[in-house]
Amino acid sequence: MKVERKYLVLAAISGFLVAADQLSKLYVHANYSLGESHNLIRGFFSLTYVRNTGAAFGIFRSYPELFRQVFFLSMPPIAMVIIFFMLRTVESKDRWQVFALSLIFGGAIGNYVDRLRFGFVIDFIDFHYRGWSYPAFNIADSAIVSGVGLLLVIMTLRDRAAKKALEQKA
Repeated sequence: MKVERKYLVLAAISGFLVAADQLSKLYVHANYSLGESHNLIRGFFSLTYVRNTGAAFGIFRSYPELFRQVFFLSMPPIAMVIIFFMLRTVESKDRWQVFALSLIFGGAIGNYVDRLRFGFVIDFIDFHYRGWSYPAFNIADSAIVSGVGLLLVIMTLRDRAAKKALEQKA
């Protein structure tokens, strides 16, 4: 049985992301105390150990623990199944869409591993400037946001191309 290239790309990118994400989180978890921060670029970028019991930007953090457990342990597998089925409809030559879906898939796995192991996600990438602070995040979060952003760009460009083609036919 020959495996299509897009599934190999999904496995390779996801595997790389999960490894990088988990190794970086392991480093922070083993070498930092909760809340400990080390400036890498003074006044702009630090590594700060944060435990996120919510979703992106702490959404759902104040919800009851039972809700959070059920939600965060059920959503990533559902999302991964949806992504896998979406990938089935994507042509192998559509590299950008395969790449975007692979980023989201790998990022979902990376954060899901944390939820299974700890019941929270380890965040540590911390940008700040003159009192403003962006919520801490991790490699998996970056992959998910990048993948979703890339999919939005792809859809926007395709929509514009389709509209232009319809206008030219009219």
